[in-house]
Amino acid sequence: MISQQAMRWIRFIRQYGPIPRNDNMYDEHIRKSAKRAGIRPLAFVHPAEQDVLDLFRSERQDRRSVVLTGTAGDGKSHLCGKIWTLLGGSETQWYSDDVYHTLDIPTGGGMLTIHVIRDLTALPPHDAKGRYADKAELLTRFCDCLCEPDEKVQFLVAANDGQLVENLHRLPTTDNVARVRTIVETLLVDGRREGAEAPLTLFNLSRVPCAALFDLALDVFLEHEGWSECYASEVVDGFFGNRCPIRHNYELLKSPLVRGRLRLLFELCDCNELHVPIRRMLLLFANAILGHADAKDRLMQAGDVSMFLQKGTTAKASLFNNLFGGNLSEVRRDSLEVFDYLNRFRIGHETSNRVDNILIFGEADENLKPYFDALLRADSMYGADDSYYAAQRSYVEGDDADPANDVFLRLLISQRRGLFFKIQPEWEQELSLWELTVFKYAGEYLEKVLKPLGNGARVERPFLARLVKGLNRIFVGMLVNSDRDLLLATSISFSSSKVSQVLEDRIPVTPRLNERVELVLANGKPALHVQFSQAISASLPLNLTRYEFLSRVAEGALPGSFSRECYEDMLAFKSRLLTCLNERRRGEGGAESNTVAFHLLTLDPAGNPLDDVVEVTHG
Repeated sequence: MISQQAMRWIRFIRQYGPIPRNDNMYDEHIRKSAKRAGIRPLAFVHPAEQDVLDLFRSERQDRRSVVLTGTAGDGKSHLCGKIWTLLGGSETQWYSDDVYHTLDIPTGGGMLTIHVIRDLTALPPHDAKGRYADKAELLTRFCDCLCEPDEKVQFLVAANDGQLVENLHRLPTTDNVARVRTIVETLLVDGRREGAEAPLTLFNLSRVPCAALFDLALDVFLEHEGWSECYASEVVDGFFGNRCPIRHNYELLKSPLVRGRLRLLFELCDCNELHVPIRRMLLLFANAILGHADAKDRLMQAGDVSMFLQKGTTAKASLFNNLFGGNLSEVRRDSLEVFDYLNRFRIGHETSNRVDNILIFGEADENLKPYFDALLRADSMYGADDSYYAAQRSYVEGDDADPANDVFLRLLISQRRGLFFKIQPEWEQELSLWELTVFKYAGEYLEKVLKPLGNGARVERPFLARLVKGLNRIFVGMLVNSDRDLLLATSISFSSSKVSQVLEDRIPVTPRLNERVELVLANGKPALHVQFSQAISASLPLNLTRYEFLSRVAEGALPGSFSRECYEDMLAFKSRLLTCLNERRRGEGGAESNTVAFHLLTLDPAGNPLDDVVEVTHG
């Protein structure tokens, strides 16, 4: 018998999932939904929370207004609510439909009036209670407060970054409004919280790393007491029994291997500057555990489990597939950025011959059988079941035009996704784990670049050399094999030509005087840094996509075949490097001569660069 509390818990987390009526999408609805269900809401201490709360302590002498910005679902309203509670505001007032509140609190110097705009987008143009004439008047008051500081007034504004800038630009321009526009835009672009220009602190919650939010959100999700209620309601051959897909998915998500691999994907999202807000993370967890392609709204309820066990369709609830939105329609999946970002790794669609040989021929091949048994046969829920064996035999024994092959190819996608989360660390190298993604250098990027830089160490020479080789091939447009020097070359006509044979200079990778090429950490992210002199240098932010691009070009891939955008980025970087070179030359000066020397670049049969000097004399 399933207890009411367990059913309510499953219904509650289902509200976080990708269903049409999503009650837990907004903070103000979550508490009502939790209260109705008698369930403790999912909540954790946000990484920025303490810093925000400190700005509203009554003992503070310096008063700074605060703007909380970020994308939808980053927790702005939730943080506003915490401040309101800290200040002693009424809970009833906060959870009303009103988004603008004021509160007078005593301080050492008298009374302080705090204006709270919980959601700038939802702020009505006119206030029915007469607290402000119109929206423009209130925001102009906010700008005046920043430019003409008043110790008795403090603002707290929550707004999406785009909406904030747009609303400021709609205001009638005054000196104070123009000044605040500049301040806010500068803080957003520079990624700073504060400046000396005004008593304003801006928290951009979208800059909090996804990996940090992932740890906090998953902990609070998995450790909620609602799961204990589910275990207590175990039904044989039903809800939370041994073969229950909800229970199995919960335990899988809790396992260190699955959790660790999923965290790596979010860490790589950070490296590619893709931000997933808290709301979408909770949606992902709910879908991962409850997803089933045949369930209503594609998410199971407690009462569905027995039916799916009887029908033998538990494989359609595979957590490995649900993590990529495999249970959802293509339209719904593509509309949610968290699945869009995770599917950019192409897990399930990328593979290697060895992995596919295990999946297709592993059962019959004595060399591959140990892997097949460990990765597929041992998984009684989502591994090789009767339907998999039948589809496999049909695929191997049938002809290429057999429509049944499509069924097996879809099963292969699901199984490859499973392997990404099931391959043990000791098999990672042997089975080339990251070749199951489109970023086959992702593991190396994490281990050999991010990790040493984060620890203050240098990146090993071979990895830097490969990047330099990739850059050289793009810069000169030939299959050059040099990785000791960065070759700066132009064509006779212009620097962005695909083939550049006029060698301008070589920048050595090994430091020489003030010249060097190195990988450094800039603003917490890897960057390729080229130093020309003590004062002249240029850097290229090295995200995962660019790292993969340069590594593949160094391997022999054509620059335009992987990413046209990356190729254009590298050509733009080359132009910046040539500008730096010219700046250094101007600084060095030089004797005038009637002879001009060109270094024409050619390659020997091994791909090593040779330069022939051609001198031209003019009158």
